Order: sequence, then structure tokens, then C-alpha cells
Amino acid sequence: QVQLVESGGGLVQAGGSLRLSCAAFGSIFSSNTMGWYRQAPGKQRELVAYRTSGGFTHYADSVKGRFTISRDNAKNTMYLQMNSLKPEDTAVYLCNLVANSVYTWGQGTQVTVSS
Repeated sequence: QVQLVESGGGLVQAGGSLRLSCAAFGSIFSSNTMGWYRQAPGKQRELVAYRTSGGFTHYADSVKGRFTISRDNAKNTMYLQMNSLKPEDTAVYLCNLVANSVYTWGQGTQVTVSS
């Protein structure tokens, strides 16, 4: 069983930066995809970015050029560097891992961007 633990959320002013981390523990298939989703109050959960174990990345249009997803496969850890943050980036950010058709979610970390 896989467990995901996120960290790095917090309160930041608009234009600032935060770095989120997601550490995966347990038995993990070598071929997998890790990603970040976010959910703001009253809104649906949306994909922010994902990165495959082979290095392919995808970003939501709303974060392209501002956010960077990276992975350290040896440490089973994923990062999300968030720059030029906007108030509309405020949400709970959740880490996700997909391996062998099994979806695993982290508990989420709050990101709040003040104007």
C-alpha cells in the first residue's frame, strides 16, 4: 500500500513563491505518474500538473510558465515549484500517484495567496 505525504503549503502574498513536496512511501511500481491537483472552496478538483516516471510533463494552461513540476525518482518524491502566485491559486493542493491503474491521494496542503 502506498502513502503520500505532502508538505510546503502556507500563506504567501501575490507574486510570491512556494514549493510543495510530496513523498511517496510503500511499494511503488517503477512505471507511474505523479501529479498535483487543487481544489478551491465551492469548485471542482482540477489538475495542476503531472509528470510521468519517464519524464513527460503536462501543465494546466492556468499555471504554464509559473509552476514547475519535478521528481526525484530515487527518493520517490515529487515537487511543485510555484512562482508568481496569484490569489486565484488559493486552494488545497493534493498529490496524486497512478500506478498499475491504482490511484492514491495525499491528504492535501493548503496554499493561500493574499492580494
